[in-house]
Amino acid sequence: MEIYKGEKREQYIQQHSIAHLFASSVEKMIEVHEYKRDEWIIWEGQRSEYLFYVMEGKAKIYVTHQNGKASLLNFVHTNEFIGEMELLHEVYYTRGVQAATRTVCLALPFHPCRSELLEDAKFLRELTKVLSVKATIMAERYSQTLAYPLENRLADFILQTADEGLYREKHVIVCDYLGVSYRHLLHVLAQFCEKGYLEKERRYYLIKDEESLYRLAGMLKN
Repeated sequence: MEIYKGEKREQYIQQHSIAHLFASSVEKMIEVHEYKRDEWIIWEGQRSEYLFYVMEGKAKIYVTHQNGKASLLNFVHTNEFIGEMELLHEVYYTRGVQAATRTVCLALPFHPCRSELLEDAKFLRELTKVLSVKATIMAERYSQTLAYPLENRLADFILQTADEGLYREKHVIVCDYLGVSYRHLLHVLAQFCEKGYLEKERRYYLIKDEESLYRLAGMLKN
């Protein structure tokens, strides 16, 4: 993880307008953190010291069950918060958040900022919007599992998790997230390769026909 300092931090904040997010009084406390793919932004069970706002990249939220099995819960995209539940609740079991690509976040330290953020009408209004969108997406994902075949849902998943044209998620995680069997997943991946959407390369897949994947994934949003 890299923390932008001095001129690099100032240039980044100037290039990315955040006036709609926070009162100007907290801007001086904002840090800029950059994470490489697969780096942990928050370790599961470890309380975060920051509220994050994703400016570039995307991340994945994981939880580990009592039997030791890890499950992918959701994705975090640009213009979304990480750690908002920890901000709102003093006692909260923190999920693991891992960068899916190179990810750059604004980071506000909880200790000096918590009271001010919770009294900031501008911030709370923006947070409410983000939370409502998250709730809607979770409900839609459940209904999509029942209404659409794996081809559409897998295309969407590949596009969400791909990094620089490469798809390399573990099959067991994908099966759990999409609610399908290992065999069914491999069958559809083989079909995608036959149709020229993907090309298998050792332990990962090259995306060869992104347009076709977007067309399949787009059916979920119609």
